[in-house]
Amino acid sequence: MIAIDGRGPVVIAGGSGFLGVSLATYLAGLGRRVVILSRRRPKPDGPWRHAAWDGRTLGEWRRELEGAAGLVNLAGRTVDCVKTPDNRDEILRSRVESTRVLGEAVRSVDAPPAVWVQMSTAHIYGDPPRVVCDEDSPFGCGFAPTVGRAWEEAFAAALLPSQRGVVLRTSFVVGRERGAGGGALSRLRTLVRLGLGGVVGSGTQGMSWIHEADMNRLFERALDDPAMHGAYIASAPRPVPQRDFMRALRRAAGMPVGLPAPAWLVRLGAPLVMRTDPELALYGRYVVSSRLAAEGFAFRFPEIDGALRDLLA
Repeated sequence: MIAIDGRGPVVIAGGSGFLGVSLATYLAGLGRRVVILSRRRPKPDGPWRHAAWDGRTLGEWRRELEGAAGLVNLAGRTVDCVKTPDNRDEILRSRVESTRVLGEAVRSVDAPPAVWVQMSTAHIYGDPPRVVCDEDSPFGCGFAPTVGRAWEEAFAAALLPSQRGVVLRTSFVVGRERGAGGGALSRLRTLVRLGLGGVVGSGTQGMSWIHEADMNRLFERALDDPAMHGAYIASAPRPVPQRDFMRALRRAAGMPVGLPAPAWLVRLGAPLVMRTDPELALYGRYVVSSRLAAEGFAFRFPEIDGALRDLLA
């Protein structure tokens, strides 16, 4: 039997990070009950209940799914790291194994949630330098697309036949700084304040992005709209080149100049100084959702200038 009582809680798996806390706060503000499943309790405390899980093994946390209105799975190790073999392995396993164990959990309760909203990545399309990808575009090659495919395959296998499933292939979420941090935007803002927010590499690499307010509205719609199913690109309708993104960020932050960073310097400095993968800065993609446009989803922040002004005001 599938739970259809909309008064049940929304369970957010892997919800202790920036995106999970943002979504939990948003849903609670709408008067909805929220349960966060995570290894560590989110900081600071908020209007939700926390249940401990390790993202890999079935445990008492599965009872949180009994009668839940919906399940949102955000679990996965951050990709903002140096891609050592160990980190690559954990990036893949943390996504696939958490999705599989959630599948076991929904099969172990009498009234599982009627809808499961699954995080995925727009990086599944690879790094085409100029092509604008939509939901029907072919997937790319390389590590990130491989992870994306494995993640979505695990979800397809875990989803109950009677559940409605929605996959959100998410781009760069720009959000406000809070207790859980502001995501990658906080790091970029710091670079801008130091005068380092200029062109990176060629500056033509695609920056596909979405304001956290629109991301949360998209989660809400995925949870509540029975017509929404399958895979969607979760990204604002106007991606920009990296040079334009950084120019907009400098304007919003009140910093008139930003030193450029040639590709060789990024490849040297990113792993040594920033402890991250230089390819995150040097490559990108342009993605736009044809499905959201066809279904009438109206973005509150379709332009990068307005989004960053709102967040950094």
